[in-house]
Amino acid sequence: MDSSSHTEITAAQVAFQTAGPAIVLLDAEGTVVGWTQSAQQLVGYSAAEVVGRPSALLLADVEDRATTAAFSEASSAPRRWSRFTKVRHRDGRRIDVRLGVQSLAGPDGRTRWVVTVTDNATLPPWEAGGSVAESLPVALRLPSNLPVGVVIRDTQGSRDGIPVQQRLGRTLSEAAPGPQAEGLEALMRQVLESGLPAINAEYRPFVSAQVRAERTLTASYFRLDDAEGRALGVCIVSVDVTDSRRARERLAILGEASTRIGTTLDVMQTGQELAELAVPLLADYATVDLAESVSLGEAPLARLGSQDGGLPAFRRAGLASIHPEVPESLFARGEPVFVPPASPYAWVLRSGKSHFESMLDTFPGTCAEQQDPARLQKIHDHRMHSVMVVPIHARGAVLGVAAFVRTENDMPFEEDDLLLAEELVSWAALCLDNARQYARERAAALALQRHLMPHRVSGGSAAEVAWRYLPADDHHGVGGGWFDAIPLPGARVALVVGDVVGHGINAAATMGRLRTGVRALADMDMPPDELLAHLDDLVIGHFAEADADPGGPATATMAATCLYAVYDPSTRRCTMARAGHPPPAIIDPHGGVTFPDLPAGAPLGLGLVPFESVELELPEASVLALYTDGLVESRDHDIDTGMDRLGNALARSGLPLEDLCSSAIDTLPAKAPSDDVTLLLVRTRSLSPSQVASWQLPSDPAVVSRARALATRQLTQWGLEHLVDSTELIVSELVTNAIRHDNGTIGLRLIRHEVLTCEVSDTSDSHPRLRHARTTDENGRGLLLVSKLSRRWGIRFTLDGKLIWVEQQLTPSP
Repeated sequence: MDSSSHTEITAAQVAFQTAGPAIVLLDAEGTVVGWTQSAQQLVGYSAAEVVGRPSALLLADVEDRATTAAFSEASSAPRRWSRFTKVRHRDGRRIDVRLGVQSLAGPDGRTRWVVTVTDNATLPPWEAGGSVAESLPVALRLPSNLPVGVVIRDTQGSRDGIPVQQRLGRTLSEAAPGPQAEGLEALMRQVLESGLPAINAEYRPFVSAQVRAERTLTASYFRLDDAEGRALGVCIVSVDVTDSRRARERLAILGEASTRIGTTLDVMQTGQELAELAVPLLADYATVDLAESVSLGEAPLARLGSQDGGLPAFRRAGLASIHPEVPESLFARGEPVFVPPASPYAWVLRSGKSHFESMLDTFPGTCAEQQDPARLQKIHDHRMHSVMVVPIHARGAVLGVAAFVRTENDMPFEEDDLLLAEELVSWAALCLDNARQYARERAAALALQRHLMPHRVSGGSAAEVAWRYLPADDHHGVGGGWFDAIPLPGARVALVVGDVVGHGINAAATMGRLRTGVRALADMDMPPDELLAHLDDLVIGHFAEADADPGGPATATMAATCLYAVYDPSTRRCTMARAGHPPPAIIDPHGGVTFPDLPAGAPLGLGLVPFESVELELPEASVLALYTDGLVESRDHDIDTGMDRLGNALARSGLPLEDLCSSAIDTLPAKAPSDDVTLLLVRTRSLSPSQVASWQLPSDPAVVSRARALATRQLTQWGLEHLVDSTELIVSELVTNAIRHDNGTIGLRLIRHEVLTCEVSDTSDSHPRLRHARTTDENGRGLLLVSKLSRRWGIRFTLDGKLIWVEQQLTPSP
């Protein structure tokens, strides 16, 4: 007795798979002729109490004519149906159940019914509601083409699988000899002996070798008992689970795609990952070709001259095959790919739809020998018989095409394979688009950063300077590290290294604003702690401005660190302060390395604690190393380990600064750092006593002439007679102003380095201002005269008062 067919799995079939194992066998009139232990467990009746009696007695409502009539009207009743109803338990209570009914035909031509009874309490919520489910056609009636087969075997194990004429009256091993049949027979004998059902045993159908489609079945085995409790045989419910198995396999492939495709932000690598995933899970040979609109990290591809119709040039990004060396491909990975205008590739690009050929004889339009004989030869040589070409597109842009081909696998692609390929390509397209967008942002951030970084760094007379900057790797993106060396009056130099927290174009833009702010504040000649305080206010204002703009970038959580130092070569003293930044390294002329204990300070943008400056005296030819945490910190090692590594690399006296820079960078654990790496090395110089002349003068108008004479004599010694007249006027004006506004000692200093600097200091905190005097004014022209005679001038406030400085070119202007 058998009925089986194959179609798409539906919810009704799943019910057969998962229903509780309560099986009843009825004859054509609806009389119970076979009973199972699971049926007894469900309704409480033993086989002796129900076998031979009408099945209607088990129904709770005798008036349920629809159910009872179906068994007695075998000629008009459907072969397979189901419904929700109520049955009577032996103790009198009602049980809501679902009946699944299957008609059977035996060799005598008589109809039998096998009934599966499932307690609603064991059904999923969407199947258990009787009143709701009865309104659904699929719940009321099982389709006749449902892929479920039912077989009744006697106690000798006859009747199963294969064609009916071949299996009736025979054991399974007689009808289909082999290990699989023997295993299934052993399982059936176990069910007969124990009475316990066996559920969902998987096996392959017994079909001829000429049948190419490979199917998978599951079988559940139930023992049927007579009125005396003796075994009548085994009821086997077989379900074709091929489609569900394939669905699970496809879900597994898609799950694997989420972990194997897009592991980097490199589009070429992403294309290769797509090809490698597809082979051999989906295809025997796969290619991924990307258009020039996708950033490949190389020079842009020109359009191929033989390509018409506006087709872009392509480069092979992914290539995989079940054969070593991928002999099927005409193009190696990374090479430009020729796309004929009449090929499926071109059609896919123009239409945006996939090209699917289950049985491939030739590529339409491309495999004609006169157009593409080389590709035609490859198809014939490697027996390519089934192909899918899927477009790769995102945000309306064509990124490329992916091709999947079967060669050794004789099974042609099916529509479900195309759906899977499109899902894989969609995931890869998302990854490629992310990589493309990232590449664009990274290129913009790098360009912005290169524009904002100093193009020429010089320490002037104060120091020799060398530097290195390495942007973060492709995965983390460009960071906000920066450095600078700013010439200050009096032959001094300001040294700064900073780092904006975060990556990307926002960090680079914020870095540019901070670097500009530092330069502006440095021009005001502030002490390091005061400069950092003003820079802190600048950052707080910047982030507040960003917060006020709802459409602007999310920078409110950003912060920045900074180390600012001022070195004076005339005194060899260095004053520095830091805002949450790593301390500098100081290398003495003998190679000893120390990290001075500077107050850490809070990062910029938090406005927490005031900053503190520390002044150190450095031996001549000392090396000062300023750096960002990217040089000393990594995921695997803490910052102390990195600082020790940096100290060991810098402890090499006498090495040129450029070589010392390279030595420090070469110690990085990873050649592609996860954060920006900035290193600024400064070898200090000192001014010789012959380059500096200074005097202390009393606050007396009579000293003005003396100050002019002292300056003239010093300029003559330096051979700068051409600057005597201008310098006399500058000294006269500055000393006179100092005497007018202060009663304390007046300092006069001349420094000869790259320029001639004249400094006049006093103990007053007044702030001289440049004014434009009217013709009737007797005063107010002094600083205007100084401005006209000098290269530049300015004011610097000190702990003891103020200092006015004036710079003049050593050589006269042409």
